[in-house]
Amino acid sequence: MAHSTFQHRHDASDGIIRPRPVKPGNPAVLRAQGEDGGLKTNGGLSKLEMPASGLSSGRSTPLPPDAPPSALSISSARKQIRAQQKHRLFPSIDYAARVSHFDPKSDYRDFRGFFILFWIGLAIMVITTMLRNIKDTGFPFRFGVWALLIERVWQLALTDGAMVLSTSLSLPLHKIFRNSKGWLKWASGGMAVQSIYQACWLVLWVNWPFMFGWTWTAQVFFTLHTITFLMKMHSYAFYNGHLSTTEHRLSALDNPESASTAAAVRYPRSSTNLTELDTSKEKKAHKDEEEALSELREDLAIELTSPLGQVTYPQNLTWSNYTDYILVPTLCYELEYPRTERTQYLELFWKTLAVFGCIFLLTITSEEFILPVLHDASIRLNSISSTSETLLIMSETISLLLFPFMVTFLLVFLVIFEYVLGAFAEITCFADRHFYSDWWNSCDWLEFSREWNIPVHHFLRRHVYGASRPYLSRNMSTLVTFLLSALGHELVLGCITKKVRGYGFLAQMLQLPIVALQQTRWVKGKRLFNNICFWISMILGLSMICSLYVLV
Repeated sequence: MAHSTFQHRHDASDGIIRPRPVKPGNPAVLRAQGEDGGLKTNGGLSKLEMPASGLSSGRSTPLPPDAPPSALSISSARKQIRAQQKHRLFPSIDYAARVSHFDPKSDYRDFRGFFILFWIGLAIMVITTMLRNIKDTGFPFRFGVWALLIERVWQLALTDGAMVLSTSLSLPLHKIFRNSKGWLKWASGGMAVQSIYQACWLVLWVNWPFMFGWTWTAQVFFTLHTITFLMKMHSYAFYNGHLSTTEHRLSALDNPESASTAAAVRYPRSSTNLTELDTSKEKKAHKDEEEALSELREDLAIELTSPLGQVTYPQNLTWSNYTDYILVPTLCYELEYPRTERTQYLELFWKTLAVFGCIFLLTITSEEFILPVLHDASIRLNSISSTSETLLIMSETISLLLFPFMVTFLLVFLVIFEYVLGAFAEITCFADRHFYSDWWNSCDWLEFSREWNIPVHHFLRRHVYGASRPYLSRNMSTLVTFLLSALGHELVLGCITKKVRGYGFLAQMLQLPIVALQQTRWVKGKRLFNNICFWISMILGLSMICSLYVLV
């Protein structure tokens, strides 16, 4: 103990071993201590500070009376730091004005743990479902939906390949439009020919599953894929048609006496804001009145060049370029896209695995929690005739489907926008992977439509809203955009259920008056209230529309 209590200090003058200064336990002695730990004498100085002693405690060196101010500052700073490092019996806690992570004023945005919790919750659902099935049937899974998935799968694969391949006719058609000197030029008759081809193409492939009696699961995939490639084909044909018209105008300016000197038409980019679409034309028209012919040539040449500056029309009219466009996860054609340096194959493997995992979870959810409820409700509705009982059964069915459809909606979102599109982005080295934004914080349906499906939003803004703005007002263009989107949703629901009811169309068009109500001064700005209303309408609407289409 003597070695732990005393400090061995060999002084050259007397060689005395002195004890280390410790904090005395007697309060009377504590009050008599100096700041450096030494005991005060009658004169008020501690023994360690007495200049005659010439000794030090071993922790600080006494300063002479004539020490410069810089030395006094250093000594004071060292004492303050040592004072901060003193151990306390009850350590102090640093309190400050801070907010919690979930507070609306918090800047904290990392909630990855809840994403992991979501997957753990789904794993618990699968395990409990397997145990219940083993108890009831002796098998861990039911195989009703699995049988639907594998039925005529090769026919589905071949038909889907033929559908995708048939879109490539747009490339030779466009070359005909570009080289034509007569009525087949794009601005004359080429646009009409392309539109007729797209309409016939859509009618053929939408009716194809009905002609061969496919299952509803096959129709879900094929109908969505058909609409996707209709949008890709339309964007490719109409953007290149615009570029062919621009090329003809630029060539005609070689003889400016007979050429048009109207302002260059800028095709809307997928990232163009709606306000830019409304004001850019007027500003450009006013500016072009004062511009020289050389600047018009420059504007037309810029329009024919990709935003990255590496490709110029018509260099893009190749089969390799079209094949690349078919594979990249976007619906809006551009001459060139930003690319990553290489494909990360490990990331591609995990995304592919996640696709099949989500499909497995979707199958379990529909097999265990959706189809039995709808089947039971259908049997009960066929045995009653009272309106009140019908409403009661419908209400019960909708309530039982709320949670399963919420899980289904989240899984469909993940499998499409995170994993399928992410996998194709890895395959093609497509760098822009902003396929969705924080739609879960949406306060109205317009915000949701902009953020939950960014590729479709870009297509509608570029090829529907932007194309209609020169002829319609802003409100009418918005109405036309919503109308076309509602018709697309109704087409998908009709193909899946083989019924034309209009519930989906009506539900989507009702979003417009709801958005107008949310823009009033009584509701606008109340983000928490509006987000609650959004989620309630989303969860309730999914189960209600499904129940109406299947049971009514």
